[in-house]
Amino acid sequence: MKKLADRMVRIPPSGTIMMAEIARKMEREGRKVYHLEVGEPDFDTPEHIKQAAYKAIKEGFTHYTSSRGIPELREAVAEYLKNRRNIDADPEKEILITPGTKHAIYCCCQATIDEGDEVLMLSPIWTTFFAAVKAAGGKPIEVPTDENYDVDEENLKGLISEKTKMIVINSPNNPTGGVAGEDTLKLLRDLAVERDLLVLSDEIYERFLYDGVESPSIASFDGMKERTIVVNGWSKAYAMTGWRLGYAVAEKSIIDAMLKIQQMTTTCPSSFVQKAGLEAYRGPQECVEEMVKEYDKRRKAIVDRLNSINGVKCPTPKGAFYVFPDFTSFKAPSSKIVEKLLVSKGVCATPGTAFGEKGEGHIRFSYATSLNVINEAMGLLAEFVEEELT
Repeated sequence: MKKLADRMVRIPPSGTIMMAEIARKMEREGRKVYHLEVGEPDFDTPEHIKQAAYKAIKEGFTHYTSSRGIPELREAVAEYLKNRRNIDADPEKEILITPGTKHAIYCCCQATIDEGDEVLMLSPIWTTFFAAVKAAGGKPIEVPTDENYDVDEENLKGLISEKTKMIVINSPNNPTGGVAGEDTLKLLRDLAVERDLLVLSDEIYERFLYDGVESPSIASFDGMKERTIVVNGWSKAYAMTGWRLGYAVAEKSIIDAMLKIQQMTTTCPSSFVQKAGLEAYRGPQECVEEMVKEYDKRRKAIVDRLNSINGVKCPTPKGAFYVFPDFTSFKAPSSKIVEKLLVSKGVCATPGTAFGEKGEGHIRFSYATSLNVINEAMGLLAEFVEEELT
């Protein structure tokens, strides 16, 4: 008997989660591991947010909610979008609260992509997009970007075909930390309007910007609100990865279609977690500012350490909390380098190929960890390069 559906062959495992599982196994065996592989803030969820969830539980707010999300949270998201992202969204019709941003991406792809549709993805890009597009029957097409996460106009135009349905952008970018410039966003806007394409914009890192760089939402550009699906959430900015809370913003017909999928899968986001999300958006924001300042210190430290290693080149990221240094001078697959680094030195990172073919020759390191861990791990990396790669 054939037990598995053919579609499962198309869906790759998560490269980041795979590396984390290997690292945890090593830890259970007594090995010390330096975790630079997962994009998870090392900060605790701010106390006022935890207290809001605790209060909701104590008051019995533990039952089903609307599958769209509680009205007051959708209203808070609408306020946030208007004030911070220059997007006008109707909280009744154009916002869907989801159990994590990943689920928003999955629902979006299931709702909009048909078998055989081509989806242009500005690459390298978060591994989840490949799986979500393939699960919906679509075909991911990688569009190369430079270190700033900008695209070449002619290259992009040459990849558009009659089968193209959507463009996916993830800016600030995971894994590079690049931030797409206004020229790239205007180019995407012009092509989307001209060719009648959808745009899926992952803006989960929009609070993590450095050196005065700005990252406007493409949905705020003229002619783009009705053809853009914005996904965002609370995991990164508020250190709430385990709470699983995100949202999607799109025009009514897309949100309604995504709602059907959510109703038949997860039903609704956790009730008391939504109350925590409400407090996060309407409560004090100093916690986010303080975390971003700390990330900035770590960013500068890890870039300096990487560029001090012979043969390694690391651009300075302008957003998110990742670096994506170039290891091509060592002429070895990034997957092999990462495996050897973990086994020999206990430093866990993610191979560039987890983020698409364009990621080969690079390795992603997350600096969502302490300066002590960063400095110790970079010292071990330098030893590894000297002993194993040169």
